[in-house]
Amino acid sequence: MITSKTISNGILRAVFILIFISLALLFFYQIQSVLIYLIVSLILTLIGNPILDFFKRRLKFNHVFATIAVLCIFILIIFGFIMMFVPLILSQGQNLSLLNTGAIEKNITQLVDQITVFLESHHIDSSQVLQEANITSKVNFNFIPDFLNTLLGTISSFGMGLASVLFITFFFLKDRRAFLIGAKKLIPDSHEEPILNSLEKTNHLLSRYFIGLLIQLFIVFICYIIVLLIFGIPNAFIIAFLCAVLNIIPYVGPLIASFLAAVLTMLSNLGSDFQSEILPTTIYVLIGFWIVQIIDNNVSQPIIFSKSVSSHPLEIFLVILIAGFIFGILGMIVAVPLYTIFKVIGKEFFPENQIVKLLTKDI
Repeated sequence: MITSKTISNGILRAVFILIFISLALLFFYQIQSVLIYLIVSLILTLIGNPILDFFKRRLKFNHVFATIAVLCIFILIIFGFIMMFVPLILSQGQNLSLLNTGAIEKNITQLVDQITVFLESHHIDSSQVLQEANITSKVNFNFIPDFLNTLLGTISSFGMGLASVLFITFFFLKDRRAFLIGAKKLIPDSHEEPILNSLEKTNHLLSRYFIGLLIQLFIVFICYIIVLLIFGIPNAFIIAFLCAVLNIIPYVGPLIASFLAAVLTMLSNLGSDFQSEILPTTIYVLIGFWIVQIIDNNVSQPIIFSKSVSSHPLEIFLVILIAGFIFGILGMIVAVPLYTIFKVIGKEFFPENQIVKLLTKDI
């Protein structure tokens, strides 16, 4: 029989659970930076594990030296990326200063005027619309100094975050066996084998996935830089790198990369004739980028991803598409790793399920 005491106890229990969940969510919100550091460190660890094993097995490094070598490789790569942007920052620094905000506005106005003349020559009366919109007068270019101050603060935070990530990654790589032993002590004996098998398979598949992702981005980067160099675009190396990084976002990223490449191509040719030089060059660059993206989306990306996580290319496409509709761009980025984790867990805990059997036959 349900009594008032039972009901009040149930209400109190529910209230305490809600309070606990709220406090937990608040706690995680407050330490969100630490959680991001841990996630990035975990990704670097998954990428670094095969390299660590290579140093130990092939080059006969001991565990500590192999870990240090992997960390040095990460540092060199990060340092290379940073140094890659230094020439661009130095060459464009004067244009971003407060004293040259007028020059920036003048360049933008010049580009808009050239577009207007081109459209008028093709009997498109858009000049009146552009003049009424008065784009340049509505844009306050004096925000740039504030932006630079914010950028300096971001760089400072990035430096601290990078140091934290590398420190955490070092111990993830160095003490992975100790972490595994500790996990065994916390896991109930009845679930120890499937959980440990899941962790091992997940680590293996995700390591392959992230290495495959790096290979895919490198292929796209090389193709982009070839396109930009063919048409003599300044800072081709930087533009190609930025556009390649955007390919981390499946399907949407290449579209953003094309837009970015078009804008940077037009701005890099300011002072030239719009109809005879700027427009044709931009179109050629876009065509080159689209050809690269068609090859990447239909050949390299499906093959690399399907091989790395042992899934059919159509399966990967549908997972990314569904995650994008439900969770947006972030969902598209994490779709494949999360789907891989769910497949491994399903294979270990529900091996007799027919759907699980069908989806995990290659794992």
